[in-house]
Amino acid sequence: MKKLMIALLLVSGSLTMQAQDTNDGGKGQVWYSDVKEAMKVSKKKKKPLMLFFTGSDWCGWCIRLQKEVFKTPEFTKWAKDNVVLVELDFPRKKQLPAELQKQNMELQQTFQVRGYPTVWIVNATTNKDKQVNFEQLGTTGYVAGGPSKWLEGANQILANNKKKKKS
Repeated sequence: MKKLMIALLLVSGSLTMQAQDTNDGGKGQVWYSDVKEAMKVSKKKKKPLMLFFTGSDWCGWCIRLQKEVFKTPEFTKWAKDNVVLVELDFPRKKQLPAELQKQNMELQQTFQVRGYPTVWIVNATTNKDKQVNFEQLGTTGYVAGGPSKWLEGANQILANNKKKKKS
């Protein structure tokens, strides 16, 4: 996949929604809604971000992806070892805080998300002007076949990134 750099000026100030534990039965997943907070964790842990664009309360494929993959022990272990999870939600039944809506819309436009679910795995850095640069490693969405099939594709994205770094 062609390596792209995208600059995005994120909303100033902190978002009211920070990291949140998902309803995963206590399996230990942490999904961030504030990209700046997730970037701090990403930098500290030296792991890419996994951006999950979803319509949590209306998108059937998003709900199915969560149920079949994201709420499984296999995914939880993989995520803990490999990425920082970020949920970028576009709900219809609940109102998100204005700053969070703005952030999500900017990222949706930046990554040219045309449908849900869309998952991007990216590296993110901030320059001295507080612009965020995203290096797109790869994208996926719903993949039939459960966690093993989905993780196979995600691992391929990460493997391609490691090969690029060695070159």
